[in-house]
Amino acid sequence: MNARRPTLILLLFLLFILQGAVLPWVIPDSLEMRIVPNLVFIVILFVTVYHHRHTALVLGLSFGMLHDIVFYGRIIGAHSFAMGVSAYLIGLIFQTPRAPLPLMMTIVLLGSWLEDSILFGIYSIFKLNRDPYNWALLNYMLPTMLIHFVLALLLYIPVRRQLEKLENRTRKEEKE
Repeated sequence: MNARRPTLILLLFLLFILQGAVLPWVIPDSLEMRIVPNLVFIVILFVTVYHHRHTALVLGLSFGMLHDIVFYGRIIGAHSFAMGVSAYLIGLIFQTPRAPLPLMMTIVLLGSWLEDSILFGIYSIFKLNRDPYNWALLNYMLPTMLIHFVLALLLYIPVRRQLEKLENRTRKEEKE
């Protein structure tokens, strides 16, 4: 096993704790807007672009299930499915090892919208969501996308460097 993969999993777990313990204090909770920042998903989107979509799928399924169990108990597996599938689909579309900043920010916006839309669809199917899609888009999907955009800007350089090191080490191991 690659020495950097446990580091990636540890980083994702620390971001999971950070988003549950610190971000609710930083981002105001308003009754009008439901902003739900997901640091783990942002890094999984980086993994799907800079490393591999299959790794992102497994990480999305795993950490999505952790989200379902710890934060959202209404339907076990909804976030797991949404994070895994959206990361995989984004990886099918954008597999560029040197994605520039504007492209990566577009990917984060698209991935955030896709994950929230999948969750909206799942919750609508099981009648847990009574709001229309356009209301949900304006009141929590777009604000969440904006927060994800800002957080991705902050994480871009450190996460990209770590994932490029992981990719280089993986290639070196494959040659040996």
